[in-house]
Order: sequence, then C-alpha cells, then structure tokens
Amino acid sequence: MFRLAGVLHSRGFAITVFHTHFNAPDPAHHPRYRFVPVPDDGTTGAPGDGIKGVVAHVVALGGACEAAFRTRLSAVLEECYSRDDAVACLVADAHLPEMVGVANALGVPALTLRTGSAACFAGFLAFPTFCDKGYVPVQNAEAEMELPELPPYRVRDLMHFRADGFDKARELLARAVAAVKASSGLILNTFDALEGPELAGLRRDLSIPVFDVGPLHVFSPAADSSLLRQDASCLAWLDAWPADSVLYVSLGSLASMSPRDLVETAWGIAASGVPFLWVLRPGLVKGEQQQQQLPDGFEAATRGRGLMVDWAPQEEVLRHGAVGGFWTHSGWNSTTESACAGVPMLCRPSFGDQRGNAAYVERVWRAGFELEGELERGRSRGRRTPAHGGGGRQRDEGEGRGAEAGGGGVRLR
Repeated sequence: MFRLAGVLHSRGFAITVFHTHFNAPDPAHHPRYRFVPVPDDGTTGAPGDGIKGVVAHVVALGGACEAAFRTRLSAVLEECYSRDDAVACLVADAHLPEMVGVANALGVPALTLRTGSAACFAGFLAFPTFCDKGYVPVQNAEAEMELPELPPYRVRDLMHFRADGFDKARELLARAVAAVKASSGLILNTFDALEGPELAGLRRDLSIPVFDVGPLHVFSPAADSSLLRQDASCLAWLDAWPADSVLYVSLGSLASMSPRDLVETAWGIAASGVPFLWVLRPGLVKGEQQQQQLPDGFEAATRGRGLMVDWAPQEEVLRHGAVGGFWTHSGWNSTTESACAGVPMLCRPSFGDQRGNAAYVERVWRAGFELEGELERGRSRGRRTPAHGGGGRQRDEGEGRGAEAGGGGVRLR
C-alpha cells in the first residue's frame, strides 16, 4: 500500500493514510503523508498464532472498524471540501469490503488493492466453483489433476486450508471478491509482460477497470516498514563472492518449518557446496521463538562459505551480483523481486497463494522449479527446466514468458 502511495504522491496526489492501531505505520518514515488512526470496537485484539489467526483477525477487522472509519472519513471529507480540495478516490485493501461500502455511501470513488498476482485473484473468483466440484479442500487423490478453469494450475496449486480453518478462509476470499466487485476498479501489483493473459481474463470477467501498476518495488522504493530489523552487513559479505555464486535462502516473514525440515534444509545447503546467505528469523521453526538450533556438524561442514542472519534487506540482496539463486517460499513479493532481479528460484511454497506462484515460476515463466514432497536427503524432488539447464542466468529458446518481459522489469542476467 505504501509503495502505491509513493507512486501516486510522485504524480502529484496528496496522501492521507487511514490505519488501525495494530501494526500502525511510523509517520516519521513518511513525513509528507497525513495519518489518521482508526480505532476498532475493542473486539479484535491481536491476531492469534499462525495463518489461521491472521485470517480470523482480517475477517473481524473490517466490521470492528467500520463505524469509526465512517466518522474519520467523513471528517476528512468535510475538511477537504471546506478548502475546495477534490478527493480523487479511496484505495482500500480488498479484504476490507466494509471500507469500500463506507466510501460508496459517502460518494467517494473506491478502488481496491490486491497485492497478489492476477492469477491468484482469478482463483478467488473461481473458488466457489472449485468448492462445488469438490476440488477444495484439496484431496491427495486429485492433487495432480489439471484445472481447465484455471490453467496452468493443478488442484494441488490451489490454496490449502486446514479443515478447522476452511470456513473462515472461504469467507476471507468471498469478502475480497465482494469488495472488488463493489469498487470502481481493481489495482494489482503485477504487469502485462508477466501476466498478460491473466490480466486480460480479469478484464473480461469483471465489469470494472483493472489496473496493473507493478512491479511496485521497482517504481516506488519504500521507506523501511519491515517488522524485523534488517541486517545490512550481509551486503558487504556478499561483496567478497564471485558473480552468481551465492544461494540466498529466505522463507519470508510468516512461513514456518518443522524442526525436521530445518535439519534437512541445513544438510541440503551443506551438501550443495555453494556459498549461502541464510535468513533464520526468530519464529521460523514451529514452537521456537529464538535463534534456531542447527544440527551438530553443520557449522564445521560449511565453515567459510556461509552467513546466517535474522533478517536481510531482500531487494538489495537479490540485486547483488553475487547472488545466483533464491530458495524461497514463493510469496508474491519475493517472486516478483527475484524475477525482476533476474535470479532463478528454488520454490518451497507453504500456504496461501504460494503454491500457485510456484506453479507459474516453474511451468509458465520457467524461472525456477518447485522442490516437492518431504525434505529428506536423497529423496526430495525438483524438476530442472530449460532455464536452468545451461545456467539460471542464461536465456535459451526454451525459456518461458517471464524471460521476454525485460520491458516490464523481468530479466535473466
């Protein structure tokens, strides 16, 4: 959202940010913006643990803040109108349909922002059909079946939800679709060179304009808004390594892994023999909130060729010439950042849209491959695509759509 605000501000728009008290932004990072806090009704609290807790919190947040948001927005509008200032629009998160409803009621054009891919939102639109056909919740017996409604997805590429969280997750997706359909337009952090057919499909299926404004991280470098402190010293460490030699490993800010997966990942990195930069954030391993316990012998096996940090400035890391590969959870931001930096991906998706993103990386853009199945030395599977056969940075005739997207920011260097 702040990256979009940066683009709009650079085009001459004044920016007012409405925000909740939870995870409130620091106005000092954005001195040219106006900030308006919106209290909730006291019923939401902090999100519970895990993705299920985050989903429940987001679903509850819109209703809890609706009345206060109406009051705050009305006051801002009165102030603007008293100065004869025109209000161009409200941009609301697509998971908050209540905010769109308030804006519509007050006569303010509302646009919805989705920070995922166009393909992901197409999946949102088709989700009721997938439920009716029994594709979701995903069953192992049908996991490899291709979806004619959403190529190149297979059933296993759809969002996975635990049985006890399925109804709440389905509500979350339905709310996003309702918000978008009630709005005056949909904004997506993607671009035509990467998702041209998917954007065309959304424009065909929706009766509102669809704006592809990405990649926002290229057009609007944001002030630091990370919840974790970035260790920029890793950039100097990268300076000592040859071009395309270092494997960068990071599973994002929410994905987690089991202690067993941590051990298998560690030994996989050790066995690779390549230099590595590994982000081991607090809480990465389920049940452990402090620094993760690596297996005995790992440090000796990798001495002199690895660096581990709590958090890294990812965009700068991926742009660094020493980085030749990215072991990623396949979140959309990480996926577009890696694609735009020309870094091939080893995908280990966990939840949400990540499986679908990994499917596009491997099967459409040919910018990486998915590491499938259980992590076990000698048994994990990954398919090498033509983009990797001659080295991840080189282009050949077998490369997919992403390699041709240089004009939109994607490149294989």
